[in-house]
Amino acid sequence: MGNPFTSFSFFFFFFTAIWLTSASPSPSMTLTLIPANSNLSPFKSSPSPPSLDQINAHDKARLIYLDNLIAKTDVPVGSGRQFQQAGNYLIKANVGTPGQTLFMVMDTSNDAAWVPCSGCTGCSSPTLFTLEQSTTFKPLQCGAAQCRQVWNSYCALSDCHFNMTYGDASFEALLSVDSLTLASSTIPSYAFGCLKSVTGTSIAPQGLLGLGRGPLSLLSQAGTLYQKTFSYCLPNAKSMNFSGSLRLGPVGQPTRILYTPLLTNPRRPSLYYVNMTGIKVGRRTVNIPPNVLAFDPTTGAGTIFDSGTMVTRLVAPAYVAVRDEFRRRINQPVTSLGGFDTCYSTPIVPPTITFQFDGMNMTLPEENVLIHSTYGTTSCLAMAAAPVNVNSVVNVIATMQQQNHRVLYDIPNSRLGVSRELCT
Repeated sequence: MGNPFTSFSFFFFFFTAIWLTSASPSPSMTLTLIPANSNLSPFKSSPSPPSLDQINAHDKARLIYLDNLIAKTDVPVGSGRQFQQAGNYLIKANVGTPGQTLFMVMDTSNDAAWVPCSGCTGCSSPTLFTLEQSTTFKPLQCGAAQCRQVWNSYCALSDCHFNMTYGDASFEALLSVDSLTLASSTIPSYAFGCLKSVTGTSIAPQGLLGLGRGPLSLLSQAGTLYQKTFSYCLPNAKSMNFSGSLRLGPVGQPTRILYTPLLTNPRRPSLYYVNMTGIKVGRRTVNIPPNVLAFDPTTGAGTIFDSGTMVTRLVAPAYVAVRDEFRRRINQPVTSLGGFDTCYSTPIVPPTITFQFDGMNMTLPEENVLIHSTYGTTSCLAMAAAPVNVNSVVNVIATMQQQNHRVLYDIPNSRLGVSRELCT
């Protein structure tokens, strides 16, 4: 008769191994995020970071895009060269079989992906996705579920097409599926727009990859691969030779991190809303009426994190309160430059600014508070009021304030976390 302990041990370890295998989390991976205007970018056209005027122009156009992110409407976004060269972060992706390399813009406030395809009229990039060379490319027909999930879809010869207005540009795309490879993981039959015609200059040259919360976003189409969890760390805007990182999946995410709940706005379901409860300048909480920061899905009011806006925009009463306390603390003559109204021509030591959210605070040191002119002779408060009648009820936590932070989006647990991290 066999040893009962040996038999027990065998079955115990056998079933434990099976349980561990089935319970193990999805694989995670880290991708390089390339600032579009850095020396590492294939689109770099200027030897210096974007000017304050370029930043202001980019952000005004971006806010129009966010203001129009309502289901089944045209979606204008950033305009011309500013959108292509300033404030965006690129992901290296391979589309098709065999894979064709494209540098796509990461966008947390967008769902659908699109790439410039062979035969495209008006596409600005010499690098196009040659669909004829992919053995797995297939157009989607009008009856496909994805055709009902994309904006402004229509049928042409039984294939599903869609069009968008995008800043000073508009495009028409064939809704298609093909494999999408990011680093070592491949998502087969990924739905995206294959650009066929473009008017204007504001389309991301080699495509865009949406990381929003909608059904056509990377998180949704990847299924359980990344468990709808990702984080990024953005390098300092002055670091022209450094890149950041995008981490997909729950493994390897920071454990020492505070969270705030994610809120859902049915009118803008892709956006990452959070509840900001107050703002401190130094140690003083500035006087902002609670209704100014309150989340309201009816009007779209509230606060979002966004990867495409460069400088944080606050609704007017909140911005004025922060600006006035900042000026009081500095107590030096104020000038304006490039759309920024709180600038100084002499060196200053700024106070910290703290965004207060349910469950966490985000304290900004000097590098996240001040923005400098091209020649470094002027320093400005790196925030502004939302333009009148354009996203005037939404506070946008922008990339300059997120730099050198790990920002973690945990969709299954409906929370967003922030922790300090050197991203360069």
